[in-house]
Amino acid sequence: MSEPLSDDLLRGLPHVLPIFPLEGALLLPHGHLPLHIFEPRYRNMVEHALGRGRVIGMIQPRSSYSHPVPDDADIFALGCAGRIVSFSESEDGRFLITLKGVCRFRVIEELPPQCGFRRVMPDYGPYHCDFNALVEEGIDRERLLDAARAFLKLKAIDCDWNAVQAAPTAALVTAFAMTCPLEPREKQALLECESFLERAEMLISLFAMAVLESDAQPSRSEH
Repeated sequence: MSEPLSDDLLRGLPHVLPIFPLEGALLLPHGHLPLHIFEPRYRNMVEHALGRGRVIGMIQPRSSYSHPVPDDADIFALGCAGRIVSFSESEDGRFLITLKGVCRFRVIEELPPQCGFRRVMPDYGPYHCDFNALVEEGIDRERLLDAARAFLKLKAIDCDWNAVQAAPTAALVTAFAMTCPLEPREKQALLECESFLERAEMLISLFAMAVLESDAQPSRSEH
């Protein structure tokens, strides 16, 4: 049985949650996710959320789809609720929003859609720890940075390492997990980690595995 949340923590978390199924888009508690909203059903979702606490649930489909994701796509059971913390609208009606991760949720039941967007009954209870400040204790910062540096080099991704060095370790774990080009199921595994330390360790392992797999592949000259 999930542990009940206090009224203060529950404030602003809807009992019926609009969801945005999007493959590869990972929102974590305390993280920030920019989104470009252009499909009519998701513009409806944003307008709905803006008038009702500004909360949207990000969740991944279980399978890969060419855009757009079908209305009946099977979704993972676990997602993350985020609050809209910035919003702008272009002249052609597209929305540019940023979500701040608030709390993970487990889908209890999916409800009939409203104005084209999907809705679920969420259970936030098992994830009350998401409201706590992130604890960096036990995370090997240098090991994390070494693994990230090797992974980003492998992917030919530039990074402002001065900014990285200045950032808190907890913020780096969340930012790397959300933004690095990992497989959707790897991102789902990061979301499902029971503790922040477990997430950091898994992230380091995923970086290291990607580099090792690349090193194990024969070079073109060996063919």
